[in-house]
Amino acid sequence: MKRAFDFVSAVIGIVFLIVPMSIIAVLVRATSRGPAIYWSDRVGKDNKIFRMPKFRTMEIGTPAVATHLLTNPAAHLTPIGSFLRKTSLDELPQIWSILKGDMSLVGPRPALSNQMDLIQMRSEFGVHKLLPGLTGWAQVNGRDELPIPEKVRLDVEYMKAGNFAFDLRILWLTLEKVIKRDGVTH
Repeated sequence: MKRAFDFVSAVIGIVFLIVPMSIIAVLVRATSRGPAIYWSDRVGKDNKIFRMPKFRTMEIGTPAVATHLLTNPAAHLTPIGSFLRKTSLDELPQIWSILKGDMSLVGPRPALSNQMDLIQMRSEFGVHKLLPGLTGWAQVNGRDELPIPEKVRLDVEYMKAGNFAFDLRILWLTLEKVIKRDGVTH
């Protein structure tokens, strides 16, 4: 049921978001050099690497590390990068990953392939068996502000309690967080 819900939601999302996504792509290209879409190597289910698309919010040449590991993240943002991140619009191309089955609407956020501490901790607790999500329980409980052990604790909580009703609750809370721009550091 979850896969069917993800697929149908992604198809509906593409229909409704194709025009706004096209406008965002043009704006990214018009305000900075490089492609509109950034393909990031991410860790998926069973720790398999997949390529996840996002609208590019960082200048070309920015190190491919978690934002909190950059000395001055704001210095690497494109002119519209901060806005895209604060509104979570940079995440919209991930609908493609949901259609492909690499991601779900709800699950633990996919780690960067070089976030070995997060990958290892998730593997120790069995979280790596879950399909990563566009949003998740950790996302609605702190997002960028959470230390890795807390993210994993929330991922485990989701894994143990996860069901379709819980997913719907997380989607609703995500909408509230996005509207309030809550928990976004850059």
